[in-house]
Amino acid sequence: MNRWRLPLVACSVILGLAAPGAAQAAPASLQATPAAAAVSDPASLVNPLLGTSHEGNTFPGADAPLGMVQWSPDTPSRPPGGDYAYTDKVVTGFSLNHLSGPGCGAMGDIPVLPTVGGVDGAATVGFSHAHESASAGAYSVALDNGVTTDLTATARSGMARFTFPATTQANLLFKLNADKAANLHFDKVSATEVSGSVDVGLFCASSPSYTAYFDMVFDRPFASTGTFDGGDSLTFDTTGNRTVQAKVGLSYVSVAGATANRVAENPNWDFNAVRTATHNAWNGVLGRVAIAGGTSDQQKVFYTALYHSLLHPNLVSDSDGRYRGFDRQVHAVSGRQKAQYGTYSGWDIYRSQAQLEALVAPQQAADSAQSLVNDFAQGGQLPKWSLNSAETNVMNGDPGPAVIADYYAFGARDFDTAAAKNAMVQEAVLGNGIRLGPDYQSNYGYLPSDGTYVYGFQGSVATQLDYSAQDFAISAFAGALGDTTTRDQFANRAQDWRNVFNPASGFMQPRLKDGSWRAGFTATSSDQFVEGTSWQYTGAVPHNVRGLADAMGGNAALAGYLDKVLSDFHGSGGSHADLGNEPSIELPWEYDYIGRPWKTQKTVRDVQNQLWPNDPANWSVGNDDLGTMSAWYVFSAMGFYPETPGTADLALGSPLFTNVTVTLAGGGKLTVNAPQAATGTPYVQSAGLNGATWNNAYLPADAVISGATLDLTLAATPNTGWASGAGSAPPSYNGNGGAKPPAAQVGPTGALGSGVAGKCLDAAAGGTANGTKAQSYDCNNTAAQHWTVPGDGTVTLAGRCLDVNAGSTADGATVQLWDCNQSDGQKWLAKGGALVNTGSGKCLDVPGSGTANGLQLQIFGCNGTAAQQWRLPTTHTGATTAGVAGKCLDDNTASTANGTRIQSWSCNGSAAQAVTVPGDGTLRIFGRCVDVVGGGTAANTAVDLWDCNAGAANQQWAYDAGARSLRNPQSGRCLDLPDASTTDGTQLVLWDCNGGTNQKWTLPGT
Repeated sequence: MNRWRLPLVACSVILGLAAPGAAQAAPASLQATPAAAAVSDPASLVNPLLGTSHEGNTFPGADAPLGMVQWSPDTPSRPPGGDYAYTDKVVTGFSLNHLSGPGCGAMGDIPVLPTVGGVDGAATVGFSHAHESASAGAYSVALDNGVTTDLTATARSGMARFTFPATTQANLLFKLNADKAANLHFDKVSATEVSGSVDVGLFCASSPSYTAYFDMVFDRPFASTGTFDGGDSLTFDTTGNRTVQAKVGLSYVSVAGATANRVAENPNWDFNAVRTATHNAWNGVLGRVAIAGGTSDQQKVFYTALYHSLLHPNLVSDSDGRYRGFDRQVHAVSGRQKAQYGTYSGWDIYRSQAQLEALVAPQQAADSAQSLVNDFAQGGQLPKWSLNSAETNVMNGDPGPAVIADYYAFGARDFDTAAAKNAMVQEAVLGNGIRLGPDYQSNYGYLPSDGTYVYGFQGSVATQLDYSAQDFAISAFAGALGDTTTRDQFANRAQDWRNVFNPASGFMQPRLKDGSWRAGFTATSSDQFVEGTSWQYTGAVPHNVRGLADAMGGNAALAGYLDKVLSDFHGSGGSHADLGNEPSIELPWEYDYIGRPWKTQKTVRDVQNQLWPNDPANWSVGNDDLGTMSAWYVFSAMGFYPETPGTADLALGSPLFTNVTVTLAGGGKLTVNAPQAATGTPYVQSAGLNGATWNNAYLPADAVISGATLDLTLAATPNTGWASGAGSAPPSYNGNGGAKPPAAQVGPTGALGSGVAGKCLDAAAGGTANGTKAQSYDCNNTAAQHWTVPGDGTVTLAGRCLDVNAGSTADGATVQLWDCNQSDGQKWLAKGGALVNTGSGKCLDVPGSGTANGLQLQIFGCNGTAAQQWRLPTTHTGATTAGVAGKCLDDNTASTANGTRIQSWSCNGSAAQAVTVPGDGTLRIFGRCVDVVGGGTAANTAVDLWDCNAGAANQQWAYDAGARSLRNPQSGRCLDLPDASTTDGTQLVLWDCNGGTNQKWTLPGT
């Protein structure tokens, strides 16, 4: 297909995206009424004014699909990106470029305002919606000063028709610094041509910059020129001819590029022809999704949402293929690539917009994918949130790989896939300004909230969840290319979400480097999350909803969470979802994965009805985020949603329309027939796929490549049996080896004292084998009573978990040691002094409150007696001070690498001196253990930092509080500061215990 380039005259086929024919009728056996006719002119249903209120931040002006130019009015409120507020009553100018729905202001460059009378650079002009119209590719308004402004656009140029009153003072004000631009240039090339440039940037307080160049010509000479503070003016005499036409080219390369864009795309002076051609261009792409049925309002909202989904990313290459890259140098597209695109709101679009772009504009999406690959080659990173051809470092995560994988999965495959995969893997493994903390991922299995990051890192839990989903997208992409090694590597790493899920609380939580859960957690807080709370983020495992359900305790547990969080979806914060913002938009579809698809159908329909009105004044969705929210609506209205990044798996809801037909890249059709579809009939009663019964809550991935026909019977009441079986759920991806276990599953270690006087939780005979009975025994501080409470809901000893035999929930079920397996029988919650088994709701119990040694423990209904009271061990973290004044035990350079020297250094309170004493005989820094090098026992053997190995003798230290010594039992020697040195950086060693100052240490908590 050709790139988004408009023809020079009006025509009906643009970019090879001719509108498909009438939608396929539903089978006669399903038809209750004659099939409704398919929409034949979808562009005529687009209402660009939708989204211009209540922080939607869209704009109503003229544009072409994925074009460079968005010539649109600006109003004084200047909502971010769109620059137009529906509630404003005056216009400040009509600028050449805009963003649709971001959360921060950008663009709005080179505004032009028509005025009458004396030149006033601060002028604004009133207007009324009664005299305003907006459509796909065109905008018109009759201003209160008597000037009617008509705008249209091609991909890289705009055209205006200003109809003034008859006057000698018909002005066009060029307010070049209205968007706080710098280096303003305005050149009068001739009596009918002006050109110039502005330097602009600053997005969300970041400082990317670009230069916007323009060249504008008029169909008649201007009579005079002038200047004002921050701009220039042209004045026309309209006493004889009231209409002034203008054509403008835009470029991010040069004025010459702007001129060439204007000449190439609009060489004539036929405003109506250009407007018609752009309308047809929109029909070409909107018509790839044909609908029939639904209400008039639903059809208008649908095609407006599809329109908003195709405004970004934007062309940044000129008509000659040249563009400015991430290295700020000028490059040219080559090979199969037709155009270069920029401005990717990656954190948003990987969830919906990228998939939709690939589905309906596959050539442009393939060029978009190649553009991202080019960005990596020129700038060393895949964009996270780029503005034109510069990264802003706004938001979190590493969405570039997911965007590319989405494009590929949905049929946009004409790009350098090998280079794309290499870029993804390099970024994810080595890290850069986008992928932060890869060493933490590799070493800890999660991003600790007390880690050290750069580049404005935010939200350790939110970012870890994003990384997990994005790692899965890398896995899916690599697998599609036949690279099974990379597929498996990243499929496993994608399960690291498990390491920030706390089974004891049932929520995603911030976790520290020592493996403990950050204190003070509340699920309604946004701390360590981004634009949301733990309530909203706990479901953010779109690639493994099955695994999430299992981790929570089963389908009922996940359903309970979803019921609560989705009981309201109108606002951010707290315990409810915000279906107007990205962190929540996947949640309604998760019911499909747990045997409750009717709840997906109902919830999605409620969101459509309540948040998506055909009314600009009462818009209820938040920032459209460059088409992300609109794409969510389009998918939902078609009856399915791409829940899993990097795949074309489609979770099913139900359609708003009696027929939806998507014309695919290869010419096939994806058709959904639902004759009973209506606002009040969201529930699927039965389904057929390609003529066969279909009892699954998803469409297979090849449906978007090869095509398929889905026939649905809908009704006003749910069929709770349809697609409710375990085998009917959409695919979940659990990897091969599961998540990397946290390197620092450390927590308080020591005796677990019983409420029965003098008794402790004990492993019978000091055993550690599976089935070793957990018993009550006299407290004796032996290894059989050194229990660890790591904060993940388990209680462990020697690497095995306290376990209810066979997962029983019956009173009297015995308790033992067993391999840790994340089952409900191994989850314990400290509550009111008791240890409650969360799988059964019953308490760890000493039978009959017995005092005999060796009584095997059981679970029993919680009753508050002493037999069910348990004192958990505690832990301490802080400086370990030396006997040599002012010196502390220190991790050299605060490194977390194995082999890092343990040394003496002036006490400074840094993380390198934060020693954790978990009570299991180890000393830990950054989750690793203070270790005798090579397991040596000789005097003068050095001490370093190393991965903790459970029970390793060279990592054990016995503290004598009286002597203040740390003795390694294996060697019988003590931790020593040679010669009681006062020199920073002195290596610590083993030495014969001698009671000297050089061997005195004070541990935290002592």
